[in-house]
Amino acid sequence: MTSLIVRAATRVLVGLLLVFSIFMLLRGHNEPGGGFIGGLIGATGFILYAIAHGCAAARGALRADPRSIAVAGLGVALLAGVAGLLAGDAIFTGQWLFLGGAEGEKGLQLSTILLFDLGVYLVVLGAVLTIVFALEEEV
Repeated sequence: MTSLIVRAATRVLVGLLLVFSIFMLLRGHNEPGGGFIGGLIGATGFILYAIAHGCAAARGALRADPRSIAVAGLGVALLAGVAGLLAGDAIFTGQWLFLGGAEGEKGLQLSTILLFDLGVYLVVLGAVLTIVFALEEEV
């Protein structure tokens, strides 16, 4: 049983950890960070919530089965790899889409690298939460 202070603080910290995990995901292809560390930070938020409110409440807050999240992430990462093949390059070759300008100009630049990082993020988040929830429910 946790105290009221821990439960109240956890609600704030979980939100901050999830926002920070998205920040680390989006910053990762240009600087240190990326899908792996972002997924670990996101999983830490849900683990903290599970410690304060219980595993059932954390599963409810997640709103999806962690195994399904991991499988979806694997599919997203594979889709990012296949995009290179569809463009006639080797598998997992980065492909770029420039919206609002050409290469080197201002505009929105989307890449399969970010899509791959998103897949890694989901795989790590789902895998870590699957393990932790299974261990928590065993006890």
